[in-house]
Amino acid sequence: MISNYFGILAPQLTGFVVDEVQKAIRPDFINESKTFFDPLVLLAIEWMGNQHFEFGILILFCGLLLLTFALLRGFFMFLMRQTIIVMSRHIEYDQKNEVYNHYQKLDALFYKVHSTGDLMSRMSEDVSRVRMYTGPALMYLVNLVVLIGFSLFYMFNKDPLLSAYVLAPLPLLAIAMYFVNIYIIKRSESIQSQLSELTTIAQESYSGIRVIKSFFQEKNTWTHFNHKTEEYRKSGLALSTVEAIYFPAIGLLIGLSTLLTIYIGSVYQVEHKISSGTIAEFVVYINMLTFPVSAIGWVVSNIQRAAASQKRLNEFLEVKPNIQNIDHPIKIAAINTLNFNKVDLVYSHTGIHAVKDFTLHVKAGEKIAIIGKTGSGKTSLAQLMLRMFDATSGTLAFNDIDIKSFDVSQLRGLISYVPQDVFLFSDTVENNISFGAQLASPNIVQDAARAAMVDGEIEKLSQGYQTSIGERGVTLSGGQKQRISIARAISKSADLLIFDDCLSAVDTNTEQNISNNLAQLLEGKTAFFITHRIIQSIAFDKIVIMDQGSIVQQGTHEELLSAEGYYKELFLHQQFSQSRH
Repeated sequence: MISNYFGILAPQLTGFVVDEVQKAIRPDFINESKTFFDPLVLLAIEWMGNQHFEFGILILFCGLLLLTFALLRGFFMFLMRQTIIVMSRHIEYDQKNEVYNHYQKLDALFYKVHSTGDLMSRMSEDVSRVRMYTGPALMYLVNLVVLIGFSLFYMFNKDPLLSAYVLAPLPLLAIAMYFVNIYIIKRSESIQSQLSELTTIAQESYSGIRVIKSFFQEKNTWTHFNHKTEEYRKSGLALSTVEAIYFPAIGLLIGLSTLLTIYIGSVYQVEHKISSGTIAEFVVYINMLTFPVSAIGWVVSNIQRAAASQKRLNEFLEVKPNIQNIDHPIKIAAINTLNFNKVDLVYSHTGIHAVKDFTLHVKAGEKIAIIGKTGSGKTSLAQLMLRMFDATSGTLAFNDIDIKSFDVSQLRGLISYVPQDVFLFSDTVENNISFGAQLASPNIVQDAARAAMVDGEIEKLSQGYQTSIGERGVTLSGGQKQRISIARAISKSADLLIFDDCLSAVDTNTEQNISNNLAQLLEGKTAFFITHRIIQSIAFDKIVIMDQGSIVQQGTHEELLSAEGYYKELFLHQQFSQSRH
């Protein structure tokens, strides 16, 4: 407001100077127009009149006064931008952290039904659009309201009739804005959705580039992406076409107002109703209004886009995770016993009955092998123990207390997990191994790598443990990634360890060595080995055979070999395969 106040004084002083010039040129000049000045300008004019300055000195002083007003306006404009634009950056910072933090809280089911590209688009593009509203759009909105308010006040006080003529085209602008904004809202929402889809396609293509290349699908992938970008381009061009017509139309209406000012002002001057200074003053007012009025469309467009983006953000921010702590969760000191009691798990998004009537009692320090074919529900058991999902029916209890009673984060801190789908971060080998134990020393990291039989291969890398392994460990082989994932699990001090088919990408000898190391390291610890093969180097306390989500066999190695069934068939098949090699 202060910045615009000093800006609005310039037209009045300009009008005064023009009239003074006309007086100097025509001594018989008579100014019959209404004289109205802001108190500050009036004070300056009266002071100059009392000083009886010569004409040249008067004009020089007025010029210096105009420069002073401009400098003051610029100074307060700097403070305005520094305050509001910086504030919007803080809002962007907070909102990105809020969105990221909320994403971290959401459960595994959420990520099964939403694409990564869409989540990325909402966090980057949508948050940026909201920032454009909370910063520049909000600033220009207040700026144009204040400037238009000041201008209208001084213009109508100077000459109401001329002001009415000059401002007549502006209602047409308001009507045009109403209809254009409806179109902008619809297009903005459509464009944001298309951008999310593009981001998803690109993200999946980058992640699966080796699959694309190996199947020679570059052209088909590009064709699909090109089709989507063409749709996005057409939507963007349609919106740009509206804006391309809209903004020049605003300029046309402003130009029409300037022409009206000069034409009607000239007629009034001939009739001695106003002076040349008043015409000049009104022309400056109109020029000052050009940017605020033309910015109305930009501001409204940004407001509508921000509204669409915030709506998309709210859709996720209002999603409540299915896995949440109860009001007063229990913090478990250590995991001793673990009991599945008639547990069923049905995935709500697919309807698949992954686990059926599963009952198993595990004591502290026991080693359990879960064996079964693909799709038998083995990994789903691991998800239940980590409480990535809650059982549809039945109970899962740690230390004879329902798993839902514990603090989720603290419980997971006591469990170490090697997933079937190995994921490594784009970081150093050392940081990947120590990921679960942030305070792990280099010695612990190396001992874990040695136990996982990957220490020698790490040492051969260009920078050893400090080698960056690229996105998702792209520079490593499948076996190396699995073993680093095993080392990550070992380096973490955990009461319960879950190994989900973590030796599928290593050769038989390496598997044997890793199994021997694990047998020693896991002494006294509770561990689950989920696999589709029999691991003979570890003495399992219980071996559970699963099929279609249910337990079909259960017992020790000797007990299962003495009975007919899947385990005995699998054992004989493995023995035959090994004897052939």
